[in-house]
Amino acid sequence: MTEQRTDYDSPWKEVIEAYFPQFLEFFFSSAYTVIDWTRPYEFLDTELQQLEPDAEIGKLLVDKVAKVWLLDGAEAWVLVHVEVQGRYDTEFAKRMYTYNYRLFDRHQQRVISLAVLADERPNWRPSSYGYELGGCRVSLEFPAAKILDYEAQWESLEQNTNPFAVVVMAHLKTKATQQNPESRLQWKVSLVRSLYERGYSRDDVLQLFRFIDWIMVLPEALARGFKEVVKSYEEADRMRYVTSIERLAIEEGIEQGIEQGIEQGIVQASRNYIIQFLQIRFGEVPSSIVDVINGINDSGILRSLFTRAIVMNSLAEFQQVLDEVVPGE
Repeated sequence: MTEQRTDYDSPWKEVIEAYFPQFLEFFFSSAYTVIDWTRPYEFLDTELQQLEPDAEIGKLLVDKVAKVWLLDGAEAWVLVHVEVQGRYDTEFAKRMYTYNYRLFDRHQQRVISLAVLADERPNWRPSSYGYELGGCRVSLEFPAAKILDYEAQWESLEQNTNPFAVVVMAHLKTKATQQNPESRLQWKVSLVRSLYERGYSRDDVLQLFRFIDWIMVLPEALARGFKEVVKSYEEADRMRYVTSIERLAIEEGIEQGIEQGIEQGIVQASRNYIIQFLQIRFGEVPSSIVDVINGINDSGILRSLFTRAIVMNSLAEFQQVLDEVVPGE
């Protein structure tokens, strides 16, 4: 699994738009407290394209511009840069400055420039740009939030109900598991489970599930298993979220209508998921285990077995669980 497969751009843009006040509250409380949130704000998606018609100042992965109203009644602009490329960029601070003055020049409105540094270099922390020449001095200082700093605050993130606590956790674990798909699966399952435990609304669960599912890319076999785990959670909680459950079912070619024989297809798919997952984790799976799995016809038991397989450390441990679930085999 390579990082090229992970799309950070679109998920970050979408989640910032969905939770813009919470985004500022989480990362930039000083900016959050000067904005009048009782008045509507507006995203201006074409602004940055108009500011760089010749592409001379490059392209960030995530740029957002929002028009807001301040508590003093004045209009202002919030310019957000999320740098997630993971590469040292000597031009980043200059680009922040360039966008800032171009927005001010174009609209004659004050501009709040903010940066989220979601890269993997702990010592790269641009926060200002300026120069002095012949007695003339120009400069820009901008707040910059470093995602890596939140690794040391993991327990606080677990207790924080702001949606961006989950976003940060998912981003950190996506970066940390680039070469370990099994660990990524475990963290992905854990983060999705936490959505049900944080007291979020249905819409929030769907939005954050979408972000997690989008960036935490898994190999095909593990992705199928993840879908089975999500199904078991939602069924246990008597929830049926169309954008997750039904979408996952459609992806597998499973249409509604169990009475027409679909249940048997789910059972067979579940058997295959478990066997493939065990092969990915532990290599060759003994025929004795394969035979027992293929002999199980209860889809609920199969989903439970897959969930248990995620946390097993060896085939021997899984065999013990299998003996408990299917005694006498």
